[in-house]
Amino acid sequence: MRPVDTLGFGMLVECSILRYLETPKGPTHMARLSILIVFWSACAFAQAPTQTDPAKADTPSAGTATVSKVGASAVGEQPASGDDAYRLKLKELQGRVNELKGKIFQTKTRLAILKESVLSDTIAGAEARLIHRNEMGAGFDLEKVIYSLDGNPIFSKIDRGGDLDQETELQFFDGPVVAGPHTISVVMIYRGNGFGIFSYLRGYVFTLTSSHTFHAEEGKRVIVKAVGYEKGGITTDLKDRPGIRFENMLMDPDRRTTPKAKKE
Repeated sequence: MRPVDTLGFGMLVECSILRYLETPKGPTHMARLSILIVFWSACAFAQAPTQTDPAKADTPSAGTATVSKVGASAVGEQPASGDDAYRLKLKELQGRVNELKGKIFQTKTRLAILKESVLSDTIAGAEARLIHRNEMGAGFDLEKVIYSLDGNPIFSKIDRGGDLDQETELQFFDGPVVAGPHTISVVMIYRGNGFGIFSYLRGYVFTLTSSHTFHAEEGKRVIVKAVGYEKGGITTDLKDRPGIRFENMLMDPDRRTTPKAKKE
């Protein structure tokens, strides 16, 4: 502060901060007015609402956009999750059905064997040994076989990793049977495996079916082989070659040597 003037009102002092004049005894009328203006301005500034950029106000924040996107994604993925759950459930049911089919087939097989065992105990029966043999060339892959004896399924196998196709000979039945005629039925499914000029074979699936009646003699063992082989000769088209033949052998149950087979 510094003294400015004396006009009969006393010495006036200029304030460098508030920029008004006052006397040593108190503020003048001008000073009071200046103070009111400053006070009013401060109150108006404090009460004024904070201005927001319209562009920013209308645009959602990054966090909101992310949440919205996640929510939309979650809603969109619900049907996919439902489909996955449905397919998983369907796959489980199919597995159970296949398992039940396998158990039913095994039960039928055991019943057929039990039936033959019971009949052989009451009647002086014979013995039978049934063998599957694969003599097909490399142009044919064996995928599945099904065998039945007198109308009852006794053996079924699907190739998995070559465990069927690469087996040259497989015995699937050896036990007592009732003396007399019996019929063996077989289904062999081959898939073409040609290469080079014979690559067209890959599009072929060969389903071979055949039946054979053999006679089991009392006190004897009959051996029957069902053989998948290539019939014809060099001039026979490959797609016409797959065939099935049967071989019968009759021997005493206690003999270790097998007589020469009889082909039919």
